[in-house]
Amino acid sequence: MSIPIHKYDVVIVGAGLAGCAAAREAAHAGLSVCVLTKLHPLRSHSGAAQGGINAALSDEDSIELHEFDTVKGSDYLGDQDAIKLMCSKAPETIRWAERMGAAFSRNEEGKIAQRPFGGQSSPRACYAKDRTGLTLLQTIYEQACRDGVTFDDEYYCSDIIYKDGKVSGVYAYNLVDSSAQIFNARAVMFATGGYGRAFKINSNAHANTGDALSIVARHGLPLEDMEFVQFHPTGIAGSGVLISEAARGEGGKLFNSKGERFMEKYAPNKLELASRDVVSRAITQEILEGRGCGENKDHVHIDLTHLGADLINTKLPELRDLAITFLGQDMIKEPISIAATAHYSMGGIPCDKEGHVRANTKDLVEGFYAAGECSCVSVHGANRLGANSVLEALFFGRHVGQTIVEDIKNGILFNDVHISDVQNAIDELENIRKSNGDERVPALRDELQQTMTNNAGVFRTEKSLLEQREILKDLKKRFKNIRLDDKSKIYNTDLQEAVELSHMIDFSAFIVEGAINRKESRGAHFRNDYPNRDDEKYLKHTMAYMDKDGNISIEYMDVVMGNFKPEVRTY
Repeated sequence: MSIPIHKYDVVIVGAGLAGCAAAREAAHAGLSVCVLTKLHPLRSHSGAAQGGINAALSDEDSIELHEFDTVKGSDYLGDQDAIKLMCSKAPETIRWAERMGAAFSRNEEGKIAQRPFGGQSSPRACYAKDRTGLTLLQTIYEQACRDGVTFDDEYYCSDIIYKDGKVSGVYAYNLVDSSAQIFNARAVMFATGGYGRAFKINSNAHANTGDALSIVARHGLPLEDMEFVQFHPTGIAGSGVLISEAARGEGGKLFNSKGERFMEKYAPNKLELASRDVVSRAITQEILEGRGCGENKDHVHIDLTHLGADLINTKLPELRDLAITFLGQDMIKEPISIAATAHYSMGGIPCDKEGHVRANTKDLVEGFYAAGECSCVSVHGANRLGANSVLEALFFGRHVGQTIVEDIKNGILFNDVHISDVQNAIDELENIRKSNGDERVPALRDELQQTMTNNAGVFRTEKSLLEQREILKDLKKRFKNIRLDDKSKIYNTDLQEAVELSHMIDFSAFIVEGAINRKESRGAHFRNDYPNRDDEKYLKHTMAYMDKDGNISIEYMDVVMGNFKPEVRTY
């Protein structure tokens, strides 16, 4: 079989903010750059970011306060050297985006407007109404195109070409006609987003299936801190579609079925603007204890009616539209129904603060980089602060793009690649396409998502996690017996969803294994049987490896400490 081999200096998988920012920097420096994406770039999940992007711009704020809030929010698991780098470069990142055309909302003085977000010492989230991600994504994409980046959309990256400690390209297939393609590169970067689709109720786009994570893991490379999955406090009840933290930042109040503003007992100082893990657990606890709203008592209310129509239509127009569309509730006239929703992945592909992917706790992989939500730098530790994700994607995307430029200047060479390098990936794809068993992909996916929500969600126990470990082993066995009705090669979405499910089952095992081994509660990881944080044993990063049989082993890596020492985290 003949497979075309495309040659670029840089190949980036993923076209969200991190991917586009890196592509723009590399192309601007004169390198040939190709971006592969399952979607059109402007449909990337970065465009769904509503609330804002953090930077210490005001006189009342400071970079040091931004650093402290981020470290405290991370429950002291964030690496403080990476956090310092990101926070110190945040103002420059905002100016970079604005000068390329990003239109931020303004205050009365004509300065970039900033709103308060949870866990922040000062209003810090720069915003463009409630469409911040889309504004930035359109800007950076346009500039990447201007600098000559090649965007190949509707391509599915199925594997990396990794041997002798170096990544030399990727194997992908065209979703239009299933034609196999090899992309040879000096440098490969993953910027594929998060893995929230592993849970039943989530705020993630359908494309967020965490493919990159298990692609990396299947080569024996580690994944870091996968047990830390953030549940956003305010997802639309029933669907999980996000109601941005901007709603609480502008003054939204949470009430249970008794009309109690219940955050007064969970976070008496910060109330609704405590960190996300605290607010999510509070909402879920109210529901579990029978104080939920509605016929099924499965949600609470967020009340924004006191803000008035002018403010809502000016600052939160998209949120109002979403609530009307999905709930039939108008936030100008009535409280709207919300519950916690799986939202963000703190863990991912481990890399240093320059974006080099780690081969283990000591060594790096040559020619391989990661940025954005699929990576773990780690600036978020055990819990991410709102509006730090857009900052991480934009800043580290740009920063890693600059790293790639320097590394190529310093001598990363092309390694020749051959069809034999991707034969296993080709065979695996064909085996899935020809599957003729009696298990159905949608049924297996539903079972995965529901059981992950039940057993590895907001609250976890030894019993629930061990049960989920066995469920995942069973799902992996049953996946080998799936049936695909569509055997064609033209827009075979059955095939794509089957491949995505295989990745979801694999990386879910990392979430569960990390959670079983971390016998403490820290940030978004809450164990009912170990409700306290244990810095003596677990102030360290989980590094997990999968062998060829699917068994996962764990070692730990030190957290990079700095000016801020661990304290009891209260809001």
